[in-house]
Amino acid sequence: MKIAVLTSGGVDSSVALMLLKSKGYDVTAFYLKIWLEDEIRHLSGCPWEEDLSYVREICEREGIPLHIINMQKEYFDTVVDYTLAEVKKGRTPNPDVMCNSRIKFGLFMEKIDEDKGEYGGPFDKIATGHYARTEEKKGTVYLKVSPDQVKDQTYFLSHLTQKQLRRLIFPLGKYKKKRVRALAAKFNLPNKNRKDSQGICFLGKFKYNEFIGHYLGTRKGDILEFESGKKLGEHEGYWYYTVGQRKGIKLGGGPYYVVGKDTKKNIVFVSNDYFSADKKRNMLEVEDINWNTGAPPRAKKLKIKIRHSDYFYNCRVLSLNGGGASLKNKKNDQGIAPGQFVAFYKGGVCLGSGVIK
Repeated sequence: MKIAVLTSGGVDSSVALMLLKSKGYDVTAFYLKIWLEDEIRHLSGCPWEEDLSYVREICEREGIPLHIINMQKEYFDTVVDYTLAEVKKGRTPNPDVMCNSRIKFGLFMEKIDEDKGEYGGPFDKIATGHYARTEEKKGTVYLKVSPDQVKDQTYFLSHLTQKQLRRLIFPLGKYKKKRVRALAAKFNLPNKNRKDSQGICFLGKFKYNEFIGHYLGTRKGDILEFESGKKLGEHEGYWYYTVGQRKGIKLGGGPYYVVGKDTKKNIVFVSNDYFSADKKRNMLEVEDINWNTGAPPRAKKLKIKIRHSDYFYNCRVLSLNGGGASLKNKKNDQGIAPGQFVAFYKGGVCLGSGVIK
């Protein structure tokens, strides 16, 4: 079996690569150059060069073919444009979910399928270092959660289609992070002690607000108390704030939370009465749902995640309408915001995801 392995220079993808090689698979490593080097290089240098150096060292040592594919334009046109458009609308985007569905397992998959000998294909499967599992039953491939609940990344994979899931292998699916670190030491990987990366995939070490500021700039506006309309301060642009945010508001007498935005008037509304009984925040209208098994579940009681974490909410499906749904959470969540992805789960299986409307 020929397997294309997406590598990032991190411990997880490196261990995934070595696990497959040690089992005798014919592996080829791929490094996708998607960071916005030309646009925001001046902010923090070139963190991707360090990542790539680890990938090169491992591949050279192990005799594994390595291909570096520049997908910056595709990434900008697909994921970055989406991110900026959502932010301008005052919504909360998730670039990582889009990166997986549109780039890593979308355009990259198409690129290697069209390979005419350049990359050594054709490839039977694509592998990554994600903490997730797949299992095929009666012709359907199910996306299952990792035994490591903290590291589980099915939320980021939740918008994949059945066609995409059929091509994927997750070598770390049965492992917890502690075991992966031990395997990195066993394989004597040069990055065995490297810290896990944090933040959005295309930013690397860049700060999110620096990225937003580079493209959208600043525009002074008012911060108003939600209940009274009283002006409490000023901000540099509503696009730097998201509903549920507490840090970075910099107002005395808090803590204050962002509860809403007026994008036309450039106003940010805050409240320090965020958890009162009249602010339940337990109803969700969801659109653009992708059920990765091809059909919605019959069950009306599901578990959901509205962000990458180890916490699941119990929810009731009130109605399904085409590609949308109305949901009611059993518990409140003060961070529910339009644009966020909602991932659906049942019995340890991720069923798909949609976007909060």
